[in-house]
Amino acid sequence: MAKEQLDVLNALDVAKTQWYHFTAIVIAGMGFFTDAYDLFCISLVTKLIGRIYYQQPGAAEPGSLPSNVSAAVNGVAFCGTLTGQLFFGWLGDKLGRKRVYGMVLMVMVICSVASGLSFGRDAKAVISTLCFFRFWLGFGIGGDYPLSATIMSEYANKKTRGAFIAAVFAMQVSAAFKHNFPAPSYEADAAASIFPQADYVWRIILMFGALPALLTYYWRAKMPETARYTALVAKNAKQAAADMSKVLQVEVEAEQEKIEQQGGNDFGLFSKDFLSRHGWHLLGTTSTWFLLDIAFYSQNLFQKDIFSAIGWIPKAKTMSALEEVFKIARAQTLIALCSTVPGYWFTVAFIDRIGRFTIQIMGFFFMTVFMFALAIPYQHWTLRENRVGFVVIYSLTFFFANFGPNATTFVVPAEIFPARLRSTCHGISAAAGKAGAIVGLLFTFLVPESKGRSLEDLSGEAEQENAAPSESRQQEIESGTRTAPV
Repeated sequence: MAKEQLDVLNALDVAKTQWYHFTAIVIAGMGFFTDAYDLFCISLVTKLIGRIYYQQPGAAEPGSLPSNVSAAVNGVAFCGTLTGQLFFGWLGDKLGRKRVYGMVLMVMVICSVASGLSFGRDAKAVISTLCFFRFWLGFGIGGDYPLSATIMSEYANKKTRGAFIAAVFAMQVSAAFKHNFPAPSYEADAAASIFPQADYVWRIILMFGALPALLTYYWRAKMPETARYTALVAKNAKQAAADMSKVLQVEVEAEQEKIEQQGGNDFGLFSKDFLSRHGWHLLGTTSTWFLLDIAFYSQNLFQKDIFSAIGWIPKAKTMSALEEVFKIARAQTLIALCSTVPGYWFTVAFIDRIGRFTIQIMGFFFMTVFMFALAIPYQHWTLRENRVGFVVIYSLTFFFANFGPNATTFVVPAEIFPARLRSTCHGISAAAGKAGAIVGLLFTFLVPESKGRSLEDLSGEAEQENAAPSESRQQEIESGTRTAPV
């Protein structure tokens, strides 16, 4: 027999959409704007860092980050994010959503600013500083995932809960530094294509991520703890009723006796009860997020390389350093405006009509279809006359990622687990996703750099020829005779 719901929780479930819903969306959403900006802007600035710090005098092509350095710069934040999701997800269930929310925000602000600094002027110092602070930036970002999702799900009413959580994720719109300083192309004047002020550009881009998070700090501090945490985890019915009476502007009765009478749901994460009730759920949320992020983050982080491969962005040597940054940012913005953002808002519009399950299945299906459509006839898409078609299909993969699993994998873990384990389970699910992104990066180390090397050198055929002389040649060597070269 189902237990009678507390009045304070029932009031939340049946509440009409009010101003506090939109306030919560903006507060939590600005955190996710910061998360997305900080994680993805690095793929934009690595081109510029490569030109500034890894340029070889007289080289035919502009400087670029070595593959191991590039993988480290791109991947270190994901390692921090994975750790932060696990740690802050657990801490959010122990100390409360509101208290930990403030900690997470300050970590993000401080490390966003510090990422644009460096202890020294050489490449090693710059990259070391950048990697160090981006790890801790990722650590803070990781905490924002479970806390924002949990707070939004616990504040929203039943009818529109999914739409509001998806709206938080929809605010992940990355902005980029698009001011184009006049400078000649690399092939016209290699030295002048990178002017001294260019070093400030990537730093400003990274530091800008602190601004939206800092602007919402005051409002985050004013938000009351969620009633579900206060009532169900902290067991303080009086405080929960007082907080929600103020938020909902209605009188809510405190029911301390009813809270104390409720029991039987105090099982832990590693208990048999949790395994029997939610074990399959946790496997589902972790595995789907893991598989999604292998594809989704690979596409996002290597967008610039895909644009170059199909010729949508000119060759690096035909542009100045900042012109290249501007054109990559413009291409990424076009993809976002035509596919990523509309996909999120389609989810907002339909998630409470057709459900999470349908959207997730549909999204995975169409992502698969469009990725096969790009991969199988790939040579066809590299032809100049087919570039528009490539961009259209490539954009559709992002549309159905966001009108699909990239939104639902975020929403569902914040809804289906018990209040005292909700933040923890969301953190575990999100961490599985970042593990998928890291796996994609690690496998990059198995692929050698092919730039400027012959096919025989890459395949090892030249080495085999040099290492294994023919039988007749071996006899000549052993007998001491020589054959004149032809």
